[in-house]
Amino acid sequence: MKRQVAIVEDEPAIRDNYAAAFTREGYAVRCYANRAEAMQAFSSRLPDLAIIDISLQDEPEGGFELCRQLRARSAELPIIFLTARDSEIDAVSGLRLGADDFLTKDLSLPHLIARVNALFRRLDALRTPAAPADIITRGALTLDSERMSVQWSGQVVLLSLTEFWMVHALARHPGHVRNRQQLMDAANVVLDDNTITSHVKRIRRKFQSVDPKFDAVQTVYGMGYRWVE
Repeated sequence: MKRQVAIVEDEPAIRDNYAAAFTREGYAVRCYANRAEAMQAFSSRLPDLAIIDISLQDEPEGGFELCRQLRARSAELPIIFLTARDSEIDAVSGLRLGADDFLTKDLSLPHLIARVNALFRRLDALRTPAAPADIITRGALTLDSERMSVQWSGQVVLLSLTEFWMVHALARHPGHVRNRQQLMDAANVVLDDNTITSHVKRIRRKFQSVDPKFDAVQTVYGMGYRWVE
């Protein structure tokens, strides 16, 4: 069964160009011009991946709201922002809302498809049945790749794919510093330093929402981050 990619883009020519490229790659593609149209379709079935522009018709930041709505429905759904807006503020805002990647429209179609394929590979890896050795337990943390779940003191912590892999990379070797490049390699993404910092802050907030005293992700200034027990 073909994986379904949803493209939410209000420029018809751009939308059709992306749709044709993903169709050639073997994906089933559904296109939407605005947030309301997309959410109406998603109410009956979520796509396997969503590619979203920020500005959608009469909503200058409709894509941000759509991302917020999708994240409320699924913590694991891969979400990519693809936009002409390339400011650092927009990128950080999108990633803080839970997007897995933030790309600009000057990206080539082969590069875009490669990023989508990489996200699906990560999703497949998370869903591969885990051997007991792949279930990580570190104090209050339990990270289960088979069920795509993270728990802290028995309470579920909802992480995006990127966040999951970053926590996985840190928790696998507690006490070892992981620099930003190592975290990007683990998550199979290319991000700038500020975006990595935003992801780490979001991870901390999610754990702190179930345990205000959570402090297992430690910043090692000038070097990176480490998991402490």
